[in-house]
Amino acid sequence: MFVNSFFLSQTHYGYQISFRKVLHVPFQNTVVPETVANAIVAANSSSHDYILGASTKFGSTIIPRAAACLQPDIASPITDIVEIIDANTFIRPIYAGNALAKVKAKPGIATKVLTIRPTSFEKSPLVDAASVEVETLNVDEFESSMFVGEAVSGDGASDRADLGSARIVVSGGRGLKNGENFDMLGKLIDQIAAPGTGAIGASRAAVDAGFVPNDWQVGQTGKVVAPDLYIAVGISGAIQHLSGMKDSKVVVAINKDPEAPIFQVADYGLVSDLFTAVPEMTEKLSK
Repeated sequence: MFVNSFFLSQTHYGYQISFRKVLHVPFQNTVVPETVANAIVAANSSSHDYILGASTKFGSTIIPRAAACLQPDIASPITDIVEIIDANTFIRPIYAGNALAKVKAKPGIATKVLTIRPTSFEKSPLVDAASVEVETLNVDEFESSMFVGEAVSGDGASDRADLGSARIVVSGGRGLKNGENFDMLGKLIDQIAAPGTGAIGASRAAVDAGFVPNDWQVGQTGKVVAPDLYIAVGISGAIQHLSGMKDSKVVVAINKDPEAPIFQVADYGLVSDLFTAVPEMTEKLSK
């Protein structure tokens, strides 16, 4: 397994980072966050300048643990960074994304621990990694807890993309009234997205109502997405939801309430009953 963080002795700011070494940590069992945190601590024996992780659910369970284990040699982790100002100054959202805070790392800290919001940075081009050194690092596995199993929910379509990386996302809200009606969103995606590029999302209200699984949720307490096209169907646009999708390149909103907050962030809005509009769109796109 490769540790889910980047260890750099020298950081190059901008959209491209040079990697000098990859630390390969082999594990016998399915990894728990505590084991990965132990690997990060072991890898930082030479006090790297930065430890970076992604602001994903997986990264959020690991980076705080690693930072706690590395105390008092480092500062508290700076999380969910959306912009890098300089070597010590970063921008991160607060109040569900309604405000941005400029955070400066404490001077004299040997290692800074950061998590980056992936959707806020453009992907770097792939480069030849043949010259990068790979070193195996043996780490004792955490034994006080063990991985038992997982149940992954899906929409029944094998050609759908992961929600966090999909280029087109169609999300439904409480306005769909029940889980069965989310099938119409799947039919719409099939017409507008190439296989493996589209995904279905949902608002927290729809998830809390039991319409769809929790891993479909888009928002502050769900997944943060930034697709090329985001279609919000029957979603009013609560702050919690907007914080998870407002970085989308193009936002389309369909809602029968012309005063719905979602229209304030939408590039295109359609005031209409979704049960009429979505089937009509799907039919026209199929021709």
